Amino acid sequence: MPERIFVTGIGLITAAGKNVPENEHSLRTGHSGIGEVKFLNTVHKEIPVAEVKHDDKALFDLAGIPYREGYTRTALLGMIAAGEAMQNAGADPGGPRTGLISATTVGGMVKSENHYFDFLRNDESNIYIGTHDCGDSTEKIARRLGIHGFRSTISTACSSSLNSIILGARLIRAGKLDRALVGGTDALSRFTLNGFNSLMILDREGCKPFDKNRNGLTLGEGAGYLVLESETEVRKRNAMVLAEVTGWANANDAFHQTASSPEGTGAFMAMEKALETNHIQADAIDYINAHGTGTINNDLSEGRAIEKLFGDRIPRVSSTKAYTGHTLGAAGSVEAVFSVVSIVRNVLIPNMHYRDQMPELHFAPETEYKEEAGIRTVITNSFGFGGNNSSLILKG
Repeated sequence: MPERIFVTGIGLITAAGKNVPENEHSLRTGHSGIGEVKFLNTVHKEIPVAEVKHDDKALFDLAGIPYREGYTRTALLGMIAAGEAMQNAGADPGGPRTGLISATTVGGMVKSENHYFDFLRNDESNIYIGTHDCGDSTEKIARRLGIHGFRSTISTACSSSLNSIILGARLIRAGKLDRALVGGTDALSRFTLNGFNSLMILDREGCKPFDKNRNGLTLGEGAGYLVLESETEVRKRNAMVLAEVTGWANANDAFHQTASSPEGTGAFMAMEKALETNHIQADAIDYINAHGTGTINNDLSEGRAIEKLFGDRIPRVSSTKAYTGHTLGAAGSVEAVFSVVSIVRNVLIPNMHYRDQMPELHFAPETEYKEEAGIRTVITNSFGFGGNNSSLILKG
């Protein structure tokens, strides 16, 4: 029998809070982390973002390490959330059968973009050019936590960290690992802000997922990590279980470099295959934590995929990006943590900033925070550029 896979720890830092409890409080009280640019060095001060509310030196304190050069905001955010996840799990990170799979799209760009021209002018290497590589933050997280076994970095656009969870689950199921720390981290950078601005998909008022008058996404930053363990390991150390990973899939419709197919082909395939992983019936899903970026294209595409898959029995749906912004490579794991919170607390997380029904869809997102909501099984979606679409199913 293949190993069952359980979530035993979660960690989180976003614009909505510096740890899981603070993020939970924001979800419960309807507090959005979206606001004016404070720390990012950009000329586009008029564009709202979802920044973590701490400068880099404060992040060093939160990470529990002294200030030193060579540490990017991406790495620091990852260290904070990953550390909380391991502490929450009460697990020993040492040993060859504990792995780290960390995702990022920005990598060290938040620093290297500031030092690139200095690097070209000088013969001597600049310390921050070496941090540009996406694997730099993974190695720093591993060293900080004492993870010496398997380590890998994933960068598949906005599906990156959900794919890190999928890879960790597959390695455990294949018997290659007993425990995997999985998730992702991304910091705001000028490159990403300018890039998304050039695509004209940034909402000047803050994102409004699934709203008729939505006008784009809001960029955010943050990190989310989960500790996955095999059933054997959970029983061995009598670990507390938060949720079970029961289904997953990655699919690619290869429709366009930056747009989802209008029919939602890739999103449909990812959700359908995730259900097939363990022969899960569609009517077993209690809640969909949607990718829900707030762009014209994404919400229509994802909505159509949901309607195609679930027919007239659509589960409750919401997007949490109005709280955290779109954290890019970290979005999948940030929202997987929110999904675990929804299961553990048995709460329904509302879709903020929604007012008017999309005429193309027959369902509307949930807009009220509800306790005792009957949330047992959740599907969470993350869809990336190039048609890289992933879905994960978690069960209480």
